[in-house]
Amino acid sequence: MTDPNLPPRDDRPEVVHHTTINNPSTGGGGGAGWIGFLVGGLVVVLVIIAIVMFSNGGLDRATDTNVDLDVDLPAPTLPDAPRAPDLPDLPQVEPPTAPDPTPAPAT
Repeated sequence: MTDPNLPPRDDRPEVVHHTTINNPSTGGGGGAGWIGFLVGGLVVVLVIIAIVMFSNGGLDRATDTNVDLDVDLPAPTLPDAPRAPDLPDLPQVEPPTAPDPTPAPAT
């Protein structure tokens, strides 16, 4: 300790060099910057999609939806082909029989 009753010393150098040592922590948390950037980018993309969806695509669309269609169907190529109600009846087919699924009793 210095004595406050003594005059100040003049033998001190005018330039004092200090050394600073930075010790970064090794406890993790060092890679969170890119995750924030990624989440922010996803939020921006979702906002753009929501704007497009809720503004009906952002295009001026026609409000009149009355459409008149007139389609000319070609004539049948086979003149002797029967029409759907004139088809012949299907023959009666007896359903197949299956063997009894229970096993025979043991004797």
